Amino acid sequence: MSFSLGGIRQWHWISGAVCLVGMMLFALTGITLNHAADIPANRTVTSAESSLPPLVVEQLVSLDTGDIAIPSELVAFMQSQEGISLPSSVTGEWDGIEFYAAWPGPGADSWIAVDAELGTVTYENVDRGWISYFNDLHKGRNTGNAWRWFIDIFAVACIIFSVTGLQLLKRHSKTRASTWPITTLGVLIPFVIILLFVH
Repeated sequence: MSFSLGGIRQWHWISGAVCLVGMMLFALTGITLNHAADIPANRTVTSAESSLPPLVVEQLVSLDTGDIAIPSELVAFMQSQEGISLPSSVTGEWDGIEFYAAWPGPGADSWIAVDAELGTVTYENVDRGWISYFNDLHKGRNTGNAWRWFIDIFAVACIIFSVTGLQLLKRHSKTRASTWPITTLGVLIPFVIILLFVH
């Protein structure tokens, strides 16, 4: 890595470009998370309960007990009869009589339960809205490996952006008398608030 002024500027603008959308997203969701109690809940519940055809029950009963993927016949039935798309990659618990699978996601939670003796299926999805969706992205809640990798890479880019910004401040501090007082203030403000007002 070059530590010349041009090299620092290059690393600074590249890391800033990489961080741009992420910083906007995390800043906005930081505000919504900080005021979560003031934002009205926007929950939409989708539920369905149906009787299963014998073919679906037979496929389930034929499977070994334990953790299994949602049976393909059940996926097809819910799509054709209820218009509900089930993730075939999700696994659930099958004990020989009852099958249960849940798959939480950002801003939403879903589950499905089958009673083989009664031949019934129950499904529910709770969607908490777009604000909750982006808040969960901020927290990395139920977002999967790809998003977690993005957060890690984004965090490294933010560190590079901050360190190169500090280097640029240092390079220009001789001609800008307010550089270090403002930088010191930026460091002290959060520490003073934590010490005096956060319990």
